Amino acid sequence: MKKFLILCLTLSFANVAFAVNSYDRYGQKTGSYRQTTSGYNSYDKYGSKTGSYKKTNSGYNKYDKYGQKTGSYKKTFSGYNTYDKYGQKTGSYKTNSNGVTTQYDRYGRKVGSFKKDSSGRVTRYDEYGRKVGSYK
Repeated sequence: MKKFLILCLTLSFANVAFAVNSYDRYGQKTGSYRQTTSGYNSYDKYGSKTGSYKKTNSGYNKYDKYGQKTGSYKKTFSGYNTYDKYGQKTGSYKTNSNGVTTQYDRYGRKVGSFKKDSSGRVTRYDEYGRKVGSYK
């Protein structure tokens, strides 16, 4: 659970609906996410299912392609906290008033950020501000 902007964050912070594609820094498609009645499914670039995200009262649970729980995301006032399958906190996402979402590791260190542009695309940056991918 160390390198992601999962669909629930993309949809929540970007106000995108139904489906989102993910791209690398060069614009090549790396995967996709589609809405289901209970949350979202994730797919690789070939369309094979890689996991799912199921809504809960407090956020989302994450499952692998076999249906095994791998972590969870719990809503906070400013974003989400992330947890591993044992319930240990692994990081957080916080969104400021400008709509920029910053990702932190379990120690509170910044590890990346996300920003939505006027077209609805969410761009992902590393901790140094370098573009590493996008979602649309």
